[in-house]
Amino acid sequence: MTDTNTARAERFEAGKRVLDAIDGEAGVKVIDALADIAPELGHQIVAWGFGDIYARPDLEPRDRQLVTLGMLTALGGCEPQLEVHVGAALNVGLQPEQIIEAFLHASVYCGFPRALNAVAIARKVFTARGLLPIA
Repeated sequence: MTDTNTARAERFEAGKRVLDAIDGEAGVKVIDALADIAPELGHQIVAWGFGDIYARPDLEPRDRQLVTLGMLTALGGCEPQLEVHVGAALNVGLQPEQIIEAFLHASVYCGFPRALNAVAIARKVFTARGLLPIA
């Protein structure tokens, strides 16, 4: 393996460890779904997105997830990604009440329709994990 290929593989493996810790099985499913059509996109999500960005030390994983939830809510139309990241937020220690509070806060800046869409996704994830009703 050349040095470039070695570095590429090492970045991917580092990113995979972070992806697995944050997103678990949901993250793997996203990457696997790209294997037959856009494997390089999957590689970059893991190597760059998780290996280089998510692994940076200045934000804790829970804080990164709060930022991610806010941005995906603001963008709208990202419900599949929002579903993965609601699960990731739970995985890194955010409580359902905190996730809902983040969506309530987002309603001020993003509008009620996007906040409602985000809450609907949270309901789906919370239901699947047996976390409803929340206090």
